[in-house]
Amino acid sequence: MQLNFLDQPMPKQLSSGFPDSMVILDCETTGGQAIHHRIIEIGLVVIEQGKLVETWQSFIDPNVQIPPFIQKLTGISPGMLVGAPAFSDIAQTLLKKLEGRTLVAHNARFDYSFLKNEFDRVGIRYNAKPLCSVKFSRNLYPQFRRHGLSQIIQRFELAIENRHRALDDAQMVYQFFQKSSALFSDDEIAATCQALLKRPALPTLLKAKDVEKLPAAAGVYYFYDEKGALLYVGKSVHIRNRVMSHFSSDHKNPKDLQMSTKIAHVDFERTPSDFGAQIRESSQIKELAPLYNRRLRKVKKLYQIRSRTDDAGYLRLSVEIVETADTQVDEQFGLFRSARQASKKLEALADQYFLCHKLMNLEGSQTSNHPCFRAQLKKCFGACHGKETPELYNERTQAALKNYQVKTWPYPGPILLEERDPNNLDNVMFHVVDRWRYVAKLALLEDIYDYGYQLAQAQQQNASAAKGSALLLGTQPSSPSESQLQISAAQLEQNHQFDLDTYFILVRFLVNQKKTQVNGLKVWPLVAIATP
Repeated sequence: MQLNFLDQPMPKQLSSGFPDSMVILDCETTGGQAIHHRIIEIGLVVIEQGKLVETWQSFIDPNVQIPPFIQKLTGISPGMLVGAPAFSDIAQTLLKKLEGRTLVAHNARFDYSFLKNEFDRVGIRYNAKPLCSVKFSRNLYPQFRRHGLSQIIQRFELAIENRHRALDDAQMVYQFFQKSSALFSDDEIAATCQALLKRPALPTLLKAKDVEKLPAAAGVYYFYDEKGALLYVGKSVHIRNRVMSHFSSDHKNPKDLQMSTKIAHVDFERTPSDFGAQIRESSQIKELAPLYNRRLRKVKKLYQIRSRTDDAGYLRLSVEIVETADTQVDEQFGLFRSARQASKKLEALADQYFLCHKLMNLEGSQTSNHPCFRAQLKKCFGACHGKETPELYNERTQAALKNYQVKTWPYPGPILLEERDPNNLDNVMFHVVDRWRYVAKLALLEDIYDYGYQLAQAQQQNASAAKGSALLLGTQPSSPSESQLQISAAQLEQNHQFDLDTYFILVRFLVNQKKTQVNGLKVWPLVAIATP
């Protein structure tokens, strides 16, 4: 499971959501005013069908002096431009590389204005509808305040040799697009690009004003048909862009194509952050059962991989129904929605680690000493008939299962999770969570008493001392009433069952303190109120 969303590996090919044909371009200039200043270097990256097909760079003699601060910023000295072509000399070559392709630049207005003016000076009219990678970043990463190229390079830990050099900077935008291709779906990227290029496409039954009211913020959205029936529930850190992604003109997803013909109304519910959006989406899908949602549907049974040591010392694996999903057991691994899903995972691990299908309960008799079928294909090293020692086989088996251990609840007891919008500190929500079970969503802190909890003593003292604390929203918690004291931990145990999707969401955000802080969440320990 990927716990830090920025750590996704970089794909070799860009998402198909980007324009099919692009030129990512960067200019270095003698100043910031396109009418008066001139280009001294151009670098570009040509993309066709998501693949990088060409890089090109050229110095350009501006026929004017280069200011000292520009030399210091770019590292381009006058000597480097000696013998360089004038813009007129490379204009036709450059135009051929640009024509028919979407122009992409970081702060596109800057580069586009310089290109237009340079082409105008040599009698060439150049017009384009550029795609700005700054706006692209703002749309898809609203949780970050700054979207300059330096911040993006640092955020994604991109490697660059010469910052403020044309080709190097253009390649950084390309790598940023690669990272985004791994983090977002094709439809989300397509919707973002279309919105920036001003080519939105809406379902025929949906009015434009319904889309215009959608916020550029985190939350949950709802699709309804003409009769008010709920079609779909989704979530996003940018509701408007995600909704638009469903209406992408190519409709590669048959479900989106079928659903879009029925959508007549869109509604939404804002949340302070992505955490609240994920939790709310999961609970709403289970509660409302929308027609087109299949993922996150409620499951009645869960399955795990169970490990046991046989009489010969070999680890044997089997798929079993989960009994206590919130308790970490050394011999239980993974959480799966079905026995088939768990078996498929075992098959994949067997292929990756050369494990025996017999010892994994995937083939024939478990007692026979004959070689398994995979041993004949040299995909099993012979543990099934004693050819491989238990020590060697068990070492690989343990390595295969290492990443599937159920996570231990990282706190001594229940917690109150404070979720706050970094761009609007008044937008706050509290969540009560206990041993991977989601107990309640609260708008006010004092409502924790209704669920049989109070702040742990140390946190109560800190909260009382911090007047005007953001957590308390300007109020102090009231004392619990006698009726509020009647809710016991045992009752909560019965009322709030373990949910697989909630578990995955909580692990993603709470697995360690650093990730919790990165996502802007605060954890406040709770204790159960003793029943009189």
